[in-house]
Amino acid sequence: MTKIYVLDTNVLLHSPNALYAFSEHTVVIPEVVIEELDRFKKESSERGANSRTVSRVIDELRLQGNLLTGVKLNDAGGILRLESNHTNVEMPLHWELDKADNRILQICKGLMEEQCYTVLVSRDTNMRVKAAILKIQAEDFRNDKVAVIEQQYTGRETVYTSSEVINRFHRDDTTCLDPGQLSMYDHSANIMVPAKLFPNQFLLIRSVEHDKHTAVGRYDGNRVVHLRYRNRNPFGVTPRNVGQIFMQECLMMGAEEAPLVIIKGPAGTAKTFYSLAVGLYKYMELRPREYHHLLICRPNAMLDEGLGYLPGTEAEKLEPYMRSIKDNLFTLMSANDLENDKDIIRAEETVSMLFEKGIVQTEALAYQRGRSLQKYWVIFDEMQNSTPRQAKAVLTRSGQGTKIILLGDPAQIDNPLLDSQSNGLSYASEKMCGSKLCYQVTMLPEECERSPLAGEAAMRL
Repeated sequence: MTKIYVLDTNVLLHSPNALYAFSEHTVVIPEVVIEELDRFKKESSERGANSRTVSRVIDELRLQGNLLTGVKLNDAGGILRLESNHTNVEMPLHWELDKADNRILQICKGLMEEQCYTVLVSRDTNMRVKAAILKIQAEDFRNDKVAVIEQQYTGRETVYTSSEVINRFHRDDTTCLDPGQLSMYDHSANIMVPAKLFPNQFLLIRSVEHDKHTAVGRYDGNRVVHLRYRNRNPFGVTPRNVGQIFMQECLMMGAEEAPLVIIKGPAGTAKTFYSLAVGLYKYMELRPREYHHLLICRPNAMLDEGLGYLPGTEAEKLEPYMRSIKDNLFTLMSANDLENDKDIIRAEETVSMLFEKGIVQTEALAYQRGRSLQKYWVIFDEMQNSTPRQAKAVLTRSGQGTKIILLGDPAQIDNPLLDSQSNGLSYASEKMCGSKLCYQVTMLPEECERSPLAGEAAMRL
């Protein structure tokens, strides 16, 4: 049965190519959606860019025929139609029809009264609730959504084998393990099953005879190999738990072997801290330098939309959003060994020097479009507040010798248009799962090292 999908404005603002996501079905755009798109087109934010993209796509389709009667979307038989009818359809008396949402719902109701199988597609939960009041079928736009947090790829796994196998693995660094010797626990069936591993997945290997008899390794796509950097201390930092050992391993790898690292996890697990420590080590201590620049970007809805209205230079505009970066740099430069005011001042001056001399650079995420980054160590922090389109944009900026690190916590979303399944960090993580160029680690709440209170809050709240 052919369905009619009525698209809300927020779907098109989030994903400009949503028009093509409905196969052989009919896509209806109410005329009020065109008006809303026009209202956003002058914005310099990603929302403005998406609005302009959608407008161009619809204009190109307009050349094929009459949009009011429908034009062809694809070879599968999909149709795009603009809808300006159903103005006399009865709505609840207290619902104001000059509001765009209510006008969209009125069109959906009118189509239903014509016996059309109608589905409203909206990313607005309140809009879907109002649709339910009118008995209109409503759905979220799921085309770019990934699995729920609990089912997302973590980049790590706990596997089991015999103590004899672990002892053999420990004998020397050249010994490798056959993945066929490993098993994993299936929580749904409550049984042990053969281990199913992904390339570049980190492993905590436990003995089936003695739970505390363990080893750590990495599956390279063929066999389980030793970690090469677990005993290093980049910029004086020592890993304190298994998650940080895995994190240090993929950060220390060269850009040719590991050009992309994705680290997810709750606050206080040292994601930003470790990324800065290894970056500074590679730039300041290692010779010859692996990277010519250290760049830090943070997506933020307010930053991207209101950046141009703040006074000062680009660095001054970004400064309020980079305070967490400075906090981590201060800790790195002080080594937590501050005995008097002079030590504190010296550490603060060192941090300021890193920015003044351009050793550490900061930029707005919006300014990365069109760039080609060569020999950069790039940290994209708080990427859970980016969209899938932004994540794709930053990953395609990578040039030769550049290493990109995506950091964030999918459980802490500040962007009102995103959730744990539709943000850029989760999207990139799921889509890059299995790539030999991507290494991932998800930190656990119990691996919080910020403070006992931070760790307790991460697990309880």
